[in-house]
Amino acid sequence: MVDILHKVGIKARAEEVYKALTTRDGLAGWWTTNTRGEGNVAGGAIDFRFSVDGVEMGGCEVKVLELAAGRQVLWQVVGGPAEWIGTRIAFELRQQGEYCIVLFKHQGWKEPVEFMHHCSTKWAIFMMSLKALVESGKGAPNPDDVRIDERS
Repeated sequence: MVDILHKVGIKARAEEVYKALTTRDGLAGWWTTNTRGEGNVAGGAIDFRFSVDGVEMGGCEVKVLELAAGRQVLWQVVGGPAEWIGTRIAFELRQQGEYCIVLFKHQGWKEPVEFMHHCSTKWAIFMMSLKALVESGKGAPNPDDVRIDERS
């Protein structure tokens, strides 16, 4: 098994970052505007859809496994790309002075296929979108995210 890992410091309280990771408005503000479901309760489900030039390109569905206010969010992917099914997406938060440190993990990939390289780049872009949302009030969620190829 292999994982995608990223670290980003966000100049904010961990509670603000946690809110961006657990509320529909927060998630829609940094990952994709087409977000449905409940991310603020363990056992909840969230559906994320992505589009390019007005055409839906796919998405994923996650089950919220664990929540620890201001400290951790853990999801399991239950629908979406075959490579994602069964993987876990984790956000660990810790306060370090004025910054909330986010340790991001997309865990449990079976092998490092080319799609994993793509997703690693996109996750980095979306982590910067999360940073922008929390620090300035405006992220760059899909469909307004940085495109890295013709499909996303």
